[in-house]
Amino acid sequence: MQFNDTPLGKKSLYIDQYAPHLLCPIPRKHKRDEIGVSTPLPFFGFDCWNAYEISWLNKKGKPVIATATLVFPIDNHFLIESKSLKLYFNSFNQTSFENEQAVLDCIQKDLSKATQSHVDVKLNDHAIRQMTPLNSDCLDEQDITIDCYTPNPHLLKIKNTVIVTETVHSHLLKSNCLVTGQPDWGSIEITYTGQTMDRAQLLRYLIGFRQHHEFHEQCVERIFMDIQAYCKPIELTVYARYTRRGGLDINPYRSTSPIFHVKNNRLYRQ
Repeated sequence: MQFNDTPLGKKSLYIDQYAPHLLCPIPRKHKRDEIGVSTPLPFFGFDCWNAYEISWLNKKGKPVIATATLVFPIDNHFLIESKSLKLYFNSFNQTSFENEQAVLDCIQKDLSKATQSHVDVKLNDHAIRQMTPLNSDCLDEQDITIDCYTPNPHLLKIKNTVIVTETVHSHLLKSNCLVTGQPDWGSIEITYTGQTMDRAQLLRYLIGFRQHHEFHEQCVERIFMDIQAYCKPIELTVYARYTRRGGLDINPYRSTSPIFHVKNNRLYRQ
């Protein structure tokens, strides 16, 4: 996808009066076609964003601050580019609202319109303040040699044919923004039931995103599809929690199992 006709990757003016036109939706289809995501989708999930830098003026001109949790559906046609969301929230800074509910309604209306889907919005959601470490086996202490820093699904291997259910994670996930080229840092947790995966090869594969340029959501979907294709688990969940940039952290979740509640436990790097 070309971004020449959008404000992305260019110098941005600071607009502090409400400006919903700043939101920039990005079609999901292009990248999904690239990695073979079919319709209906081969996974369930959500994109959970936490926003820590929201402020507006009350009717007396006094500033109000807030945090927000935004949950985007994944069966829609658009995601939101993160810089545009930051600029959109900045436009609240000198805008007067009647009350918190009016702000919530405004955000929900604008994001739902931009993505052509229902976006769930919560203001001052204290759940995002709770820090909970990933309670699973960490891959990162393996003493391995790395020589590939772009995604290579051929690295994914089955260690043996024993069927297991296990959860592993890594804090070494790094990719780069598709628009700005700036680094995106994250932790990733993988839960699967199936033949035993080779953990050393899995870590090599994950580190392979280090010089890769894609949005957070696209990286997670690529990882999900690659593991499905090369390891063929019976069940699979891929969950990434990226560190915040511009006051936003993005946490995509993809699973073969239906989602009944949104996981949103903040990691220490967030």
